[in-house]
Amino acid sequence: MKLADKVAIVTGSGRGIGRSISEALMAEGASIVINDMNEELCKATTEELTKAGGKVLGVVCNVTDSASIEKMVAEVMEKFGRIDVLVNNAGITRDNLFMRMSEEHWQAVIDTNLTSAFKVTQPVLKVMSKQRSGRIVNIASTTGVHGNFGQCNYAAAKAGLIGFTKTIALEYASRNITSNAVAPGFIDTDMTRKLGEEIIKSYTDKIPLKRMGTPADIAEAVLFFVTGGSYVTGQTLEVNGGLYT
Repeated sequence: MKLADKVAIVTGSGRGIGRSISEALMAEGASIVINDMNEELCKATTEELTKAGGKVLGVVCNVTDSASIEKMVAEVMEKFGRIDVLVNNAGITRDNLFMRMSEEHWQAVIDTNLTSAFKVTQPVLKVMSKQRSGRIVNIASTTGVHGNFGQCNYAAAKAGLIGFTKTIALEYASRNITSNAVAPGFIDTDMTRKLGEEIIKSYTDKIPLKRMGTPADIAEAVLFFVTGGSYVTGQTLEVNGGLYT
């Protein structure tokens, strides 16, 4: 139980990768803050993890809205009195080729995938700085490292998140706070299942391990940065089955 008495906030954790990360942290003894914009999903996941034996607080929060974030952090501090881990996982896609991409879809992805990390991390860092300890993990993407057709907005946001990760690592190392990123490749989620079997096969054929990753694969990488890796900060770990181009 490497995270006994620790408190972790995972944004966008009502389902998928965020939920899997929450379950992995909970299995190591952490108290978990489930965050999602969908109230029903947030409530259901909170109840399920609580029944599984976890100490769980569910908070409906819009991670693009500073007032909503401040309220969430206040609720966490009132219930648990500390924050040890922050996983910035919340994100959306609005894919289209560059010349067809609307300004609205560009901005929505930047706001949710990049600016939200700035807005959530700032009040959390105030808490961690006073504690003189903390672990921040940002969920980036291999798209942010290599780019991808039809995802100019997503690639820009995730590349920005990697730069954000490195800078926080530099600025807060003296406070014993590490900042790292996990960059998932092609992961089996609700979003990727919508692509259809033909497109999924075309992707997996290019992956040396010949399969999609799972949310649990991403959770394991996050767990390394959170429970170990005390001398590792400012790094981006690609979890992609060997697909680097």
